[in-house]
Amino acid sequence: MEVLLVIDVQNGIVESGDFGAELGLITNIIEDFKGAGKPVIFIRHFDDEKESPLYRGSVGSELHSSIKGFAEVVVEKQTPSSFFKTELAGLLEKLEVDHVFITGFNTEFCCMFTAISAFDRGYKVTFIEDATGTANTDETYEMPGLDIRDFVGTVLHWSEVIEVLDYEEYVVVYK
Repeated sequence: MEVLLVIDVQNGIVESGDFGAELGLITNIIEDFKGAGKPVIFIRHFDDEKESPLYRGSVGSELHSSIKGFAEVVVEKQTPSSFFKTELAGLLEKLEVDHVFITGFNTEFCCMFTAISAFDRGYKVTFIEDATGTANTDETYEMPGLDIRDFVGTVLHWSEVIEVLDYEEYVVVYK
């Protein structure tokens, strides 16, 4: 069974930049999975610091309106891994999942950590690179010219254990 994980598509992240392209791809993939009767699990990150844009109970911590209407199953987390101290592993086992697709935010944290954690648990993992995004920039990391999404996608691809596709490749291979 294949499952789509939609990671941290929350107001506090999405409203920090122009993520229209990423949101469009994420929505298309959600619709693909829903249309095929495959499960979609939404992940929400919460922080305990009141200054955080993802502070528990704040508007920033809510799922973004572009995907909120699709969210039937939501897993809450407080670390970059969607598996750490959450109910995700139990849900996937109950659904008899063997293949996890990754979309959402932030590419270099929650999406990457979740992809690696899923692989470590024995799942086939497909990381849809351009259906992830990040609020961070090359300036955040003091690395001029760094394309964060491409860098993470390349590292995961070179691992030879996580499948990395862009949306167009996903359509060809899985639709």
